[in-house]
Amino acid sequence: MQLLIFLLAYPFLWLISILPDRLLYGFSDGVFLLVFYVIGYRRKVVQSNLQLVFPKKSLEERKRIEKEFYKHLCDSFLEMVKTMHLSKAAVAKKYDIKNVELIQELEKEKSILIVCSHYANWEWNVSLNNYVTSKGYAVYTKINNKYFDAWSRRVRARWNTTLITQQETVKTILLNKRNNVIGIFGMVSDQSPQMSRTQYWKEFMGIRVPVINGAETLARKMDLAVVFLKVSKVKRGYYKAEFTPISTNAPTTEKGEITDQFLKMAEEQIREKPEHYLWTHKRWKHRGKEEIRAKVLAKKLK
Repeated sequence: MQLLIFLLAYPFLWLISILPDRLLYGFSDGVFLLVFYVIGYRRKVVQSNLQLVFPKKSLEERKRIEKEFYKHLCDSFLEMVKTMHLSKAAVAKKYDIKNVELIQELEKEKSILIVCSHYANWEWNVSLNNYVTSKGYAVYTKINNKYFDAWSRRVRARWNTTLITQQETVKTILLNKRNNVIGIFGMVSDQSPQMSRTQYWKEFMGIRVPVINGAETLARKMDLAVVFLKVSKVKRGYYKAEFTPISTNAPTTEKGEITDQFLKMAEEQIREKPEHYLWTHKRWKHRGKEEIRAKVLAKKLK
């Protein structure tokens, strides 16, 4: 069944990937009408998130953000598919990296962990590999359909990026260290962790929730430089990327320092233009459960 689904979908994806921009975004407008008005994909989740995070904004303003978000979401999906046939020259025009020299300097000394949020276009982050000499890795969640998963790996490989799962990350870093290989690891770090794995709580967009601190743990244990990647949407189909160092000596930082700084930067970015954040995720679903989690942990320690 997985193969059949892939074989049926692949020709459609291939056709989308070769469309010129004018037709691509015209098609995206049609997809938006279907997703927003007909299917209503996760609209209740989006509306709930926006009301929770922006209680002081008017209903009209939240509706505007919601609608603009769905337009951006459709664009983002099609831009991901477009990656199949996007050349290095084309992506360089569409995804402008302003200060790549920061990464070029850091990679002379040690491996780097680049953290970002689900904002703007995180798919084209892998084009960084066109400007650096170190091997690039993107930490991702494996796709259930093995054929789509293999396809996703092949697409990223065009830009010299190797996809690795969270479980493979530590092993990959240790192997690189043994072989004196410097790597650049990209990680989207604003997801909601499973309650059973929750270790750290912090305010995010004004709401106290469990947060993933895996990037900080990796950086402190493996001595990785940590850099925040801020991506801004300049106009439809065009983005600007800027790097900001969080820590170049992670083992000396206080516990929570790197995670807190990342959350602060991510939140500032979202508040600038909230319509470019991924609101379909139930990011705040565990709010108010900190005390329950603490009691569970206390019982385990007895």
